[in-house]
Parts: sequence; C-alpha cells; structure tokens
Amino acid sequence: MTQHTALPSDLLPPVVRRFLGAHIVRDADTASSFLAGDAVIVDQDETFRGREETYAFLRDAGSEFAYTTEQIGAHRVDDTHWVVTVRIEGTFPGGVAELDHRFALRDHLIAELVIANHPA
Repeated sequence: MTQHTALPSDLLPPVVRRFLGAHIVRDADTASSFLAGDAVIVDQDETFRGREETYAFLRDAGSEFAYTTEQIGAHRVDDTHWVVTVRIEGTFPGGVAELDHRFALRDHLIAELVIANHPA
C-alpha cells in the first residue's frame, strides 16, 4: 500500500515547482524546458508525446478560457512520484474544477504528467 505524505508546496521537487509556476502563467517555453525529451502528458484522457506534442499542449491548453489557478494540495507518493492538486475557476464549462497533476520524474525532469479530476 502506498503511503501519501502531505507537504507544503515549497517542499516539492524544484522541477515540479518551476514547471507549475511557468505553466500557470502560460509560459510554454519555460514549462517545456522541465520535460524529458520523451515526456508524456495525459490531460482528461488525451495523450501528448514527445517535445512537439507536449509543447503544443502547454502552449494551447485552456487558451480559449480566462481562469485563475490556486494550488490547494500536494503530496509525495514516493521518490519519483508527486501529486499537486489545483483549483481552477474561470469561463470554461462548469466554472470551477479541482485537478490532480500527477508527476513522474526521471533524471530531475518530468517524464510523465497526468492531469485528471480530483476525486470528490
């Protein structure tokens, strides 16, 4: 059984903190620099693989909406897996969502990011 450890966001791995900081302000160039060359991003069951696809996702995701993002939780799953929960509010359908960003790290880079609804 996996033990989850709650932690303040300043204790997240630097690559996760920096990626989220860039992603939140929609800086795709900086955010993509924290991804491994063969990184995979899964967002709501749509998969993006490799530099070009993941960069396009980071550049375009949510660009048709205005929204704010607030980090509301974070925990360590193990040495290479971390989960950050964010709450977004904006002009998208439903107006509010809580999303888990599940990170898998490799060699101090993000190898995989799965974005999914936070369980109620």
